[in-house]
Amino acid sequence: MSQFGIEPNLMASTALILNIVVAGISFVTYLRAGHLRKNLFWPFLATSVPAAFIGGYFKIHQDIYFILLYAILTYVMFNMLFARKRISDETTDLQLLPLWQALASGAAIGLLSGMVGIGGGIFLSPLIILAHWGTPKQAAATAAGFIVLNSISGLAGRLVGGNLMLGTFGLSLIPLGIVGALIGSYLGARSFSSLWTRRILGVVLLIAITNYIIGQFR
Repeated sequence: MSQFGIEPNLMASTALILNIVVAGISFVTYLRAGHLRKNLFWPFLATSVPAAFIGGYFKIHQDIYFILLYAILTYVMFNMLFARKRISDETTDLQLLPLWQALASGAAIGLLSGMVGIGGGIFLSPLIILAHWGTPKQAAATAAGFIVLNSISGLAGRLVGGNLMLGTFGLSLIPLGIVGALIGSYLGARSFSSLWTRRILGVVLLIAITNYIIGQFR
């Protein structure tokens, strides 16, 4: 959306709604498959949900919004292009999740979620895996639920703070998001490897980031 000059409040509000729709589909799938661990899920949410509300409530300058947005997209791009092969779900050397780390991480990610319109899963999932707090499937289940609840909280904060902006454009993307999520899930499970899916997304983000940087020097 940033490539087409969409207003920041509309971008963030629309992104949060799409987060709820798309991540909700993933969350239900992982929940039914029994991959959700409640003791891994709730500690992060305890601070992330109120932080997402605060992030959505406060108005931030357009320049700061785009700096945060593209800093996050750059992180995601590098993660997609250069991340190592995923850890096996057969991992047995899992570590106990320290409560204070979960609370601090949840607060930081939740605040960004509300301000920028991200769900936060792109930060939470690698954190859980690299810290050996859960298997990749457990991390995916946790991240999906994390995205849904933080996005709802962020939208509520935007509504209360007067930053919620949807209109026809935002609403028209919801059915497209549902179709895209279903098709993407099918292709990812049957046709494309997880590695190649990540690489393709990384290239798309690289193009978007490059276009943004070039635009700043025009």
